Amino acid sequence: MSKFMQKALLKLEKVDREQIAALLNQLSQENESLRIVLDSLTDGVLVTDTEGKLSLVNKTADRLLPFNSGDARQRPIWEAVYDEDVAAFFRGAFTNQEKVVDKEFTLSNGRTITLSFSIFPLVRKGRVEGNVVHVENVTDKKIEQARLRRAESLAALTTLTAGVAHEIKNPLQSIGIHIQLIQKLLQGRKSLKRDQIEPYLKVINEEVDRLNRIVVDFLFTVRPMDAHLEKRDLNEIVRDLLDFMRFELEEAQVKGELLLAGNLPPLELDEKFLKQALLNMIQNAVSAMPGGGTLRVETVRQGDEVLLRISDTGVGIPEENMTKIWEPFFTTRDFGSGLGLTLVFKIVREHKGEITVQSRIGEGTTFTVALPVPKEQRTLLDYTSAPRAPGGGQDGQA
Repeated sequence: MSKFMQKALLKLEKVDREQIAALLNQLSQENESLRIVLDSLTDGVLVTDTEGKLSLVNKTADRLLPFNSGDARQRPIWEAVYDEDVAAFFRGAFTNQEKVVDKEFTLSNGRTITLSFSIFPLVRKGRVEGNVVHVENVTDKKIEQARLRRAESLAALTTLTAGVAHEIKNPLQSIGIHIQLIQKLLQGRKSLKRDQIEPYLKVINEEVDRLNRIVVDFLFTVRPMDAHLEKRDLNEIVRDLLDFMRFELEEAQVKGELLLAGNLPPLELDEKFLKQALLNMIQNAVSAMPGGGTLRVETVRQGDEVLLRISDTGVGIPEENMTKIWEPFFTTRDFGSGLGLTLVFKIVREHKGEITVQSRIGEGTTFTVALPVPKEQRTLLDYTSAPRAPGGGQDGQA
C-alpha cells in the first residue's frame, strides 16, 4: 500500500463518500497491478500464513502444481496438493520450520516435469507472518545439464584414455627392453645363472606392479563409488588420520597444527573414502614442503556447511597450473600417478561437497572442503535474531 493511501486511511473519519470511493478505487487498482505482476511471472509464487494456510497462489503456481479440486485458499498447503511426495515435503518443511532451497521433485501429469521448490519466511516489520514458496520449472534446465554432463564425461574419458595410454607406455617399453636383454643373454646358451637375470626380472616385476597401480587408480576414477554415508564426527576422523601420519610428518620435519571447532554437528560421511581424500591432500602438502614446514588442519561451522581447511607453508602452485591440478594424470612430481587430486575431487563430490584451492608462490596452499550439514540440523532463523558466532574451538598439535 502506498504512503498516500496509509495517510488517507488515518484521516478516514474526515473523508466524504466520494473521496472514500476514490480511495477504494485507487486501492483496487494497486491490488490489480500487483496481481498482474504476480500472474505474469514465469515462476510460481505461493504465500501462506504461519500455520501453512494458503492466502495467495499466482497463475503459474496454479498451472505447475497438482492441486486438489476446489479452492486451495485457506487450506494448509500440504492438503491443497494431491501429489503425496510434494504434500509430505510441505508438511515436513512447515512443521520443522526448515530452510529449503531448490528442493526438486519430478511430477508426471500428462508430461513429466521437474519442479524446484524454495521456502522463505514472509517478514513484516521484523516479524515472521508466514512463508513464501517459490516454484520453478527446471525441466529444460535439467535436460541441458544432462547434455552438458554427457559432453563433459566424454571429454573426461578422452583425457583419461590419453593419460592411461601415456602412463602405460613407459613401463611397457621398460618391460620390453629388459625382455630383449634376457633374450640376448640366452643367445647361444642352454642355461643362465640366477644372478645373471635377477636384475632384469626385478625391473620387470617393478614395472608390472606400476602397471597394476595405474589400472587400479584408473578404475577407481571412472567407476561409480560405492560410498556408505553414515553420521560421523568429522573432527574424530581428522584426529585419527593425523595420528596415523604422525611419524611421516615428523620424518619430513613438518609440524602439524589442529584447529578443530567444538560442537560440530554429525555429518553424513564415508570414513574410508574421506580418509583417502585427506591422506592425498596431506601427502601433497608434505611433498610441497621439502625442507619442512607447518601443516594446519582446521574445521569450522559456516551456516549450513562445515568447512575443512588443509593449509601448508610450501612452495605454492603456479597460476598456470591452478586449473590443471584436478585433471587426471597431471603432476609436477617425478613420482605418483597424477590421479591424487582427481580422486579427492570425486570423493568430495560423492559427499555432496565442494572443494576450492588458494595458493601463493613461496607462501603455501590451502584446500577448503565444504561439506553440507544434514537437513535435520538446519532450522529457519528468526528474522530478528542476530547471527551467532561459531562454537568455541580447540587448538593442538598433530
